[in-house]
Amino acid sequence: MYAAGSGQPLLFLHGAGTFHGFEFAGKWTENFRVLVPYHPGFGESDDDPTMLDMHDYVMHYVELLDTLGIEKVNLVGFSLGGYLAARFAIEHRERVIKLALIGPAGLRDKDNPPADVLALSPEQLPPLLVSNFDVIKPHLPVQPDLDFIADRYREMTTVARLLWEKPWDRKLPRHLHRLKMPTLLLWGEEDKIIPSAQAKLWKSLIPAADVEIVGGAGHLVLDEKPEAVTSIARFLS
Repeated sequence: MYAAGSGQPLLFLHGAGTFHGFEFAGKWTENFRVLVPYHPGFGESDDDPTMLDMHDYVMHYVELLDTLGIEKVNLVGFSLGGYLAARFAIEHRERVIKLALIGPAGLRDKDNPPADVLALSPEQLPPLLVSNFDVIKPHLPVQPDLDFIADRYREMTTVARLLWEKPWDRKLPRHLHRLKMPTLLLWGEEDKIIPSAQAKLWKSLIPAADVEIVGGAGHLVLDEKPEAVTSIARFLS
């Protein structure tokens, strides 16, 4: 887990891949104590094949906050981490000060289906993540070595264990009304992984949520647009 800054705690839950890093989170350290953990099965965290569904990950973060002695957090979740953050906030809303969901996964939207990332080849996926490929190009080796390939395979294996049989959460729509804390839904307008049009469905299920669509950005909106990072900081403040 990376930790920096001071102030109210901000817990960031990352998405299904970590190759592009978390440099954008540096802006948040100006006003918050920022915590960026790797989920089990991702990045520098160990594997845990006994964690089979999102509730297991929710309880993992309950235990983490208890271990750190943190009662309440500002919770920011991106993509897969947005789904996780929503589930955490539903089950433990008393521990969430404010909630920001960035291009969250988890809902079935028949009119605006997400891309099937598990069916994409390693070459097909990166261009779909951004509007401007130059943003992530520095994070992609010209000739990936075995370590880079193994890391990506390991993370996608973890994603498959969670989503292969249940690519969306059938019960999530009935519980999103429990999100009574201030909530922001933020999307890159050109998101090719989870279409920004899904914001309408999320908004219908979280009536008090604010929605912000960022132009000229794809799925990795925080990497592409500094103003998206600033919007999150402004909302949480």
